[in-house]
Amino acid sequence: MELPSDAVDARDVRGAGIARLAEGVRARKFKARDLTEAYLDRVARLDRALGAFLLVDSEGARRRADDIDRRIAAGEDVGPLAGVPIALKDIFVTRGIETTCGSKILRGFVPPYESTASQRLADAGAVMLGKLNMDEFAMGSSTENSSRGPVRNPWSLAHVPGGSSGGSAAAVAASLCAGSLGTDTGGSIRQPAAMCGVVGVKPTYGRVSRFGVIAFASSLDHPGPFGRTVDDAAALLEVIAGLDPRDATSVPSPVGRYREAARAGVAGLRVGVPAEYFGAGMDPEIEGAVRAAVDEFGRAGAKIVPVSLPHTKYAIATYYLICTAEASSNLARYDGIRYGYRTPDARSLDELYTLTRGEGFGPEPKRRIMLGTYVLRSGYYDAYYNQALKARRKVADDFAAAFSLCDVLVTPTSPVPAFKFGEKTEDPLQMYLADVMTVAPNLAGVPASSQCCGFTRANLPVGLQIIAPPLGEEALFRAAGAYEARTDWHRRLPADPVVPVEGAP
Repeated sequence: MELPSDAVDARDVRGAGIARLAEGVRARKFKARDLTEAYLDRVARLDRALGAFLLVDSEGARRRADDIDRRIAAGEDVGPLAGVPIALKDIFVTRGIETTCGSKILRGFVPPYESTASQRLADAGAVMLGKLNMDEFAMGSSTENSSRGPVRNPWSLAHVPGGSSGGSAAAVAASLCAGSLGTDTGGSIRQPAAMCGVVGVKPTYGRVSRFGVIAFASSLDHPGPFGRTVDDAAALLEVIAGLDPRDATSVPSPVGRYREAARAGVAGLRVGVPAEYFGAGMDPEIEGAVRAAVDEFGRAGAKIVPVSLPHTKYAIATYYLICTAEASSNLARYDGIRYGYRTPDARSLDELYTLTRGEGFGPEPKRRIMLGTYVLRSGYYDAYYNQALKARRKVADDFAAAFSLCDVLVTPTSPVPAFKFGEKTEDPLQMYLADVMTVAPNLAGVPASSQCCGFTRANLPVGLQIIAPPLGEEALFRAAGAYEARTDWHRRLPADPVVPVEGAP
């Protein structure tokens, strides 16, 4: 199969870009079926070492690819993502395909409908390869909380890929799919993108429909894309963004030309650097790489502006009050009555509820359900949840004030690079603090992205976060694209993982 020039090898899809793949399929340089087989082959050979996929829909992918080839042969326009193999975090419901959210309590749930985001990908010609591993109900920062086992980082199998969309980030980094979708409630797109060295975008709240996305915290959940490059992420967001009447929080603003914006440069753009995002607890290699990226923006013609976000110090506490309260409400529906797991041992209705939820949920969802139930109790609501809502307003006001002085903000995505498995699992507070750089944009509902801006001495990626005003995705892509054009971090690819041999010591 002939592959685009941005592929590493003519026999390999490693590093191939979405736009070039789609162009090749439309121009009939190669078939969508051949492209699909190339990615399915990589998944079959390599994913046993990574654990990125929970389900591979090989036959469904082949049928979709064959249909695209037939339509192209007939002269039809199959869409901007013609034949591009993508994969979905297992939080997006898919008609006729099991959707579990990484949880035992949803084992066997086969939805009768399709999420808006995944349907829009299909309508644009993408080929869905399967469902990707994740922290259970998107609750985690390392993808160690999945009921089906952890995901490993393609850059180092001893390290986590970040979370909760760890499977989505790892699959793109390892070229198991050309792009993927994830969700970001407090950093679950950007943090794994940073730790896996790919591009992840959390759009403005309401920019991408949440219809068909299993809810964790409804006022904080943001679906968004992963790509190897800024252009890849922009191409996916142009397809999945836009008004959806089935989502009451969907915004009616027109979808921007994100790929075009990514090529516009940053001359005259005001880049804000918030002091609160640099300080104690940050790995020196992370700070050094991000400071160097800020200097690169200056050399590219941007104006660097110091700004302050004074309520950032309250963001983690505010986030974990609001998200646990909303999780307690949203996860109440999983009771063994209508769908999903049901305990076989119940002798009464009370036992059915208690045993089903006790056996079906893992430790992290249980912890958050209990915390959320506590802060919503009568007598505690005003002291905790209501105070958190007031603090959330202050955080959003900080961003509004900062964006009166600048067009985008630039910060680290994570204070540390990918950490080793088990390093934080015994201390939930330390795990929660892994999101210290990413939760505030979710509280404010503003768009934010992460892309690679360097590597540590241990060859682990460093993430650069760009934050824009509400509905300011074009400014975000303008900054992200300009930085990527002046550097070559995005061209680095991890080596294919060594797959363990059955029975080896």
